Amino acid sequence: MATPRVLIIRAPGTNCDYETSVAFEKAGARVSTAHINQLINDGLKIGDYQALVFPGGFTYGDDLGAGKIMGSEIRIKLGEDIATFIKEGGLILGICNGFQVMVKSGILPGDGKIVTLTGNDSGRFECRWVHLAANPRSRCVFTRGIERMYLPVANGEGKLVADQETLQTIDAALFYTDSFGNQPAAYPDDPSGSLNGIAGICDETGRIFALMPHPERHISPHQHPGWTRGQSHDPGDGLKIFTNAVGWIKQL
Repeated sequence: MATPRVLIIRAPGTNCDYETSVAFEKAGARVSTAHINQLINDGLKIGDYQALVFPGGFTYGDDLGAGKIMGSEIRIKLGEDIATFIKEGGLILGICNGFQVMVKSGILPGDGKIVTLTGNDSGRFECRWVHLAANPRSRCVFTRGIERMYLPVANGEGKLVADQETLQTIDAALFYTDSFGNQPAAYPDDPSGSLNGIAGICDETGRIFALMPHPERHISPHQHPGWTRGQSHDPGDGLKIFTNAVGWIKQL
């Protein structure tokens, strides 16, 4: 088939769109980046792409809470287009602020369930590297073949919260662990205090996925904090997220 087409959607305050574009290009996709107003006002069509991405950053300054303004904008102005895109089999990925946007817009977790992302238990912005484990029982397209990852986080509102029934029924695709892979992990291994140690979730189709850590910031061995001590490998752990997405599209 033709080269998979990926659209990265940005807004004022987005700051990880370039790194995310590089990651998808390295995985073999053709990537376009567009301001959200190009979708709302300028006739850019979501349906011309196989994957949508909401990258990291601080959209609209997170002035009313992380991801809330852009999430509301998407729900009100693009909700029908997004619903059609999902129904027709598209992939959606959200990273950090993109996770917050997808939750606040209602894109995730889907199936009528409700979660939110709120302030870290530490009461401050957490910027550190974390150990992660993929859930082998998850339907998530993006985490297939992944067992563990080492990725950076950078957020002030990364704590996933939901009622107990929702926590038992959502598809938690990614968990924080300690350096030995043990769960549940305590702070700082779970940097936000996320319930059940959840670092990423997907919807019931497995095609709509978001995570708080940044896979685009570890696609090269030289991005690993211990690369000068021989602790890294090529490619970086995060690249598999992107190659999984591109590979899945190519199989359609």
